[in-house]
Amino acid sequence: MRAHHGSSPSPPSRRSVLRALGGGAALGALAGCGVPAAYVPASERAAADLSARDRQLTFANWPLYIDTDDDDTSRRPTLDAFTRRTGIGVRYTEEINDNDEFFGKISPALMNGQATGRDLIVVSDWMCARFVRLGWVQEMDRSRQPNVAKYLDPLLRSPHFDRGRRSTVPWQSGITGIAYNKAKIGRELHSVSDLWADDLRGRVTLLSGLDEAFALLMQGEGADITRWNTDDFHRICDRVEKLVAARHIRRFTGNDYIKDLETGDVLACQAYSGDVIQLQADKPEIEFLVPEEGAELWSESLMIPNLASHKRNAERLVDHYYDPEVAAGLAAWVNYVCPVPAARDVLASSKDEETAALAEDPLIFPDDAMRARLAIARDITDEERPELSERWNGIAGV
Repeated sequence: MRAHHGSSPSPPSRRSVLRALGGGAALGALAGCGVPAAYVPASERAAADLSARDRQLTFANWPLYIDTDDDDTSRRPTLDAFTRRTGIGVRYTEEINDNDEFFGKISPALMNGQATGRDLIVVSDWMCARFVRLGWVQEMDRSRQPNVAKYLDPLLRSPHFDRGRRSTVPWQSGITGIAYNKAKIGRELHSVSDLWADDLRGRVTLLSGLDEAFALLMQGEGADITRWNTDDFHRICDRVEKLVAARHIRRFTGNDYIKDLETGDVLACQAYSGDVIQLQADKPEIEFLVPEEGAELWSESLMIPNLASHKRNAERLVDHYYDPEVAAGLAAWVNYVCPVPAARDVLASSKDEETAALAEDPLIFPDDAMRARLAIARDITDEERPELSERWNGIAGV
């Protein structure tokens, strides 16, 4: 299964092309017009639900983020299974290529109390936080989602921006850690500070996006990323600024760090677990490190936007993906951290050796030792973002 995906761009790359200031600037523009007016109270979020008589829904997702049939890529086995089981058709679109871009596409409708034409969307949790704060998404009815209630990973159940996960449900999750070429470095790395070793000067890259980079660097300084403050942020900026001046950091990257690792131009870098799983198929000398100080656990989550006309159908689809059998099928294809730990036993029982081996991969199903070092970062608030973006972008050259 991994070899099948080795030639495709790894889906976590979408995190690395984000412009840290883009959405913040968009909200800043809204603020000029009065952001409070953009907030939608709970009483105005629901539309008449057509689910009972109109057995369909529209689901917007990222490219390369769902299983497809090896012989017919237009078929999506887990979606097809949902339609067979429920009689609900799914109009599936791969229209999300950038969080900020998609925010800009649907925000005019949401801000003006209009339907987006989508019943289910997937965006990164830091963007989910923005939607939740603006009141642009509906709470899901957990009584209709027994699988979510039972099987959602405890680590992901209550992020800072959506306590109890009432409005969001993780689609897939991942880890921001460190990738390094153990063969060329000649030793194991253990911590974020190991990136700053003298013999790595000029062979280290960091992620360019503010939301992607800051948490791991803070953890390296000993900060608790679940409740960090701006002093913690400026402390890492001070360190990175000095490293840039000393030419220790080669550059700040998007997903192109993968190519740098492959060619050997870079020996160690900030990286996403999903990228490294796929890279290891051809480059087994590349290691992925969850540092001793910890690493960031992130998610990209499902939401039902305001005035969606097929809310119950969307809730049923979300719950479908939390059936361990279905979650296992998706995990085997996309190779992310699976938000349904019970899917591990399903994969382990597979008669296919390669599929069964995925159950033992700690980057898909983190073991207890790794889980103890993972944390979900507190999101950057709209009030903090302008100052933090200006500082970070000035250093990273974004």
